[in-house]
Amino acid sequence: MFKPSVLLLTVAAITTSVNAAEEVNVYSYRAPFLIQPMFDQFTQKTGVKVNVVYADKGLLERLQNEGQNSPADLIMTVDIGVVHDVKTRGLSQPVTSELLEQNIPQHFQDPDNHWFALTSRARLIYASKDRVQQGEITSYEQLADPKWQGRICTRSGKHNYNLGLIGSMISHHGEAEAEQWLTGVKANLARRPEGNDRAQIRAIAEGQCDLAIGNSYYFFKMLNNQENPEEIEWAKQVTPIAPNQQDRGTHMNISGISLAKYAPHKDNAIKLMEFLSQDEAQHMYADLNQEFPVKAGVQRSELLQSYLGDFKQDELPLVKIAETREAASKLVDKVGFDN
Repeated sequence: MFKPSVLLLTVAAITTSVNAAEEVNVYSYRAPFLIQPMFDQFTQKTGVKVNVVYADKGLLERLQNEGQNSPADLIMTVDIGVVHDVKTRGLSQPVTSELLEQNIPQHFQDPDNHWFALTSRARLIYASKDRVQQGEITSYEQLADPKWQGRICTRSGKHNYNLGLIGSMISHHGEAEAEQWLTGVKANLARRPEGNDRAQIRAIAEGQCDLAIGNSYYFFKMLNNQENPEEIEWAKQVTPIAPNQQDRGTHMNISGISLAKYAPHKDNAIKLMEFLSQDEAQHMYADLNQEFPVKAGVQRSELLQSYLGDFKQDELPLVKIAETREAASKLVDKVGFDN
C-alpha cells in the first residue's frame, strides 16, 4: 500500500469501495482542489482507487531517493521546465498509447513519450482599464518599449512561469535579442519583482503599475472567487490581453503528467493518463479550473471564451522552451532582473 511521508500535504480520501489491488499512486505538484474531482470521477467509472501525495516541492528528490522502491506510478507537474526535469533526471519511462497520441497535440508532448500535457494556460499581459488604451500594447516585445517606464509589475524572473516566457523569447529571437528585451522590461518595472500572479493584478487595481504579466487561469479564478470578493473587484479593473496575435501567437505553458520509471501499477497508471486526456476530464479542467483543454474539440469555459475568444496560440514545441531554461535563468541574473 501507499505510505505518506513528511512531504505529505493532503492524502486524497476516496470513499468508493474497491479492491485494494486496484489502485494507482500519484505524486502531484498540483493542488488538491484542481485535480481531485477528476480523480473521483475516474474512481467512480473504473473502480481504481487513486492515492495521492500533494506537495509544493521536493517530490522529484523523493523519487530519486526512493529509486526502485518508489510506490509512485504517476508524477503530475506544472510548468514545462519541471515536466522536462522528470525526464532528464531519469525518473520517468515512455508510454505507448494511441489514445494519448491522438488526444494531445504534438507540440504538447515529449518526442520520446515521457510526458504529456493535460491542460494549458496562456501567459497574458494584464492592462489597467483606466490607464491603458485598447490596442496600446499587443505583444511581449512591446513590454520593453520605454513608454512603459515605471509602469510594469511582475513576479520574480526566476519563477518557472517567467523562465518559460523568457525561454520562448530566446527560442524565437535568439539569446542576444532576448537579453536586450529583458533589459528593457527591467528598466520599465514599477517595483522589484515580488508576489505571485494574483498579486500583480492586485497591484494594477491599487495603482502601483499599469501592466503586468500573469497566467490566464489565475485571472479567471479571481473573477469567480466568491470566498474573497476583493479578488473579483481587482480582476474587474484589468483587461487580459493575449499577445502576438499578428505573428507567432501567445506563449502557452502546461500542466503535465509522466509515468514513473518504476511504476508498480503501470496499467492502471496509463488508464488514468488516458482518462485525463479524454473529453469528460478535459471538460472538467475547463469548467472547474478555467484552464485550456489540450484535446481538440473540447470547449473552453464560457467565462474564458467571453474574454479571450479563439486567440492564436504559439505552437512552438515546448521541449524547445524547456531546453532554453538554463539560458533564461542566466539572463535573469545577467541583467539583474530581480534586483
